Amino acid sequence: MPVKTTLRSNVNVSKRHGSYGFDAPWALTGLVLGAIALAGLAAASFALDVFAAGLAFLFGALYTLASAASYLYTTRRGKFAVWAEELRRLRGDERLLDLGCGRGAVLLLAAERLDKGRATGVDLWRAKDQSGNAEAVTRANAEAEGVAERVELVTGDMRDLPFGDDAFDAVVSSLAIHNIPAAEGREQAVREAYRVLRPGGLMLIADFQHTADYEETLRGLGVVDVRRREAGWRFWYGGPWFGTCFLEARKPAG
Repeated sequence: MPVKTTLRSNVNVSKRHGSYGFDAPWALTGLVLGAIALAGLAAASFALDVFAAGLAFLFGALYTLASAASYLYTTRRGKFAVWAEELRRLRGDERLLDLGCGRGAVLLLAAERLDKGRATGVDLWRAKDQSGNAEAVTRANAEAEGVAERVELVTGDMRDLPFGDDAFDAVVSSLAIHNIPAAEGREQAVREAYRVLRPGGLMLIADFQHTADYEETLRGLGVVDVRRREAGWRFWYGGPWFGTCFLEARKPAG
C-alpha cells in the first residue's frame, strides 16, 4: 500500500531512507585494494631501507586512498546533494522521466518535490553498474522514502522509450546513457529523450563521458538553449580527472 506523505521542500540528503548501493562497486574496490597494496609495498621498502621507494609507494597509497574516499563520498552523499540542488527548480506539478533510474537515487529525490506531479523511472534493471540494481529494490526505496504513490517504474530501453511524443515536462538521467556501448545507441537515447519531452520542457543529463556528443545531437535537432557544465567536486569519482558534467537543455517551445 503506497505511503501518503507531504512534499519535503528541503530534502535532507544526509538522511536517505532507501538502499542505493554503490556506483560501479568494482571500481571502488579496486581503489581500496590498490591503496592497501601500495601501503604494503611502502612498508616492505622501509623495512629493506629502500627509503626513496618507500616514500614513493607511501605517497601512492595515500593518493589512492584519497581517491577512494572521494569516490565513496560521491556515491553515498555527494551526487545526492548535487541533484537535490538541480531539482529545486521543479514547481511540483511536473511529469518527470528518469532514464536509467537504477535504484532510484535521482528518481526519488525528484518525487519528493512532485506533490502534484509524477515521476516515472525507466530501466532494464541490470546489476552491471550498481550493486543489487533491481526493480524490487527501487520499489522498496520508494516506499522507504514515502513517495511510492508518486512513482511509476517501467521496464524499457532508453533507445526505444515506450512513451508517446511530448509526454513529460522534464527528462533527467544520471550516469546511465554512457552504459550504451555504441555511439549510435547513445545518440538514439538522446533523440528519444528529446522526443518524449514536451516543448519548453527541461532536460538534465549527468554523465562523465560523451556529454559533448549528447550536446551535438541536441543541437542537430534544433535545440539552441543547451549548455554543458562541470558538476563540481561533490560529483568526482576519485578526483577531477573523473568528474561529472551536466548537460542542461530546453526543448524549443514552438
